[in-house]
Amino acid sequence: MEVVIVESGGANLASLTYAFNRLACRTVITRDGSTIASAERVILPGVGAAGHAMQRLKEAGLATLLATLTQPVLGICLGMQLLFERTEEDITQGLGLFSGVVRKLQPSPRHPVPHMGWNELQDVKSDPLLAGLPRNSYAYFVHSYAAPVGELTLATTTYPAAISAAVRRRNFWGTQFHPERSGKTGTRVLENFLRIDAC
Repeated sequence: MEVVIVESGGANLASLTYAFNRLACRTVITRDGSTIASAERVILPGVGAAGHAMQRLKEAGLATLLATLTQPVLGICLGMQLLFERTEEDITQGLGLFSGVVRKLQPSPRHPVPHMGWNELQDVKSDPLLAGLPRNSYAYFVHSYAAPVGELTLATTTYPAAISAAVRRRNFWGTQFHPERSGKTGTRVLENFLRIDAC
């Protein structure tokens, strides 16, 4: 199988490519609309600033295209946040595929921002993306902004309030954590993504 990774200016492209290659899956990194539209699976990655990433998507004509995709799409970290209506980072309008506003994490003495490290996945709902994850699984997070918990939430984590760790609407999934850096938990999530039937 081939996975197309959208080149949106993120810094985690190499680690994503390596993670999929370990699963015997070929990857293509591109901003070409026709390649993305015809892909079996699409990844919207992200490590960086929301405003810059959205500008790159718009310049490449991808902001409109992404909303029309019917194959499985997975947004990771910033990529997940861009699926929402808006993010407080750079006061950026997102793709609008998920309702809600991504807000800045509030720091505390025991919870610095950015949030960097391993956190437990909680309140995990039944979904093909998270199938087979053991209870109390841990995943690796690096972020300063987060989506609220809502009806689209598949799993939460706490930092220090509950936030969305994984979300879904139709054929669009998102993880706030980085599967490519989350050990066995992340490997299972990526394997599940490759097994999901086209919607």
